Amino acid sequence: MVVVVVVVVVVIVVLVVVVIVEVVVVVIVAVVVIVMVVVMGVVVNVVVVVVVVVAVVVVVVVVVVVVVVVVVVVVVVVILVVVEVVIAVVVVVVVVIIVVLVIRILVELVVPVIVVVVVVVVVLVRVV
Repeated sequence: MVVVVVVVVVVIVVLVVVVIVEVVVVVIVAVVVIVMVVVMGVVVNVVVVVVVVVAVVVVVVVVVVVVVVVVVVVVVVVILVVVEVVIAVVVVVVVVIIVVLVIRILVELVVPVIVVVVVVVVVLVRVV
């Protein structure tokens, strides 16, 4: 279970780093476009606009995918933990039931023997 948690944490960290890199790239592209338009007076051509739009769309898609993957991974880990807890509870219940049954069987076997021994002792004492 520890290995699963470590793998989940590593996957989440890697996905977060990917999202951060994507966001940084989009910000850099946006800043470059703004600088070109404002400072240099360059008219934004269609290619630059398309590049910026594609970069923004890619970042949005990556962020959505990362969020979905993180949610799925967390749900899977929670399900695994719940299943593990349920299995542990079932094992404990089964062990308790077995112990109770064994004690009951022993009591059912021992009590008649004790009664027989007591009766035999009482009969022997009366006879003697």
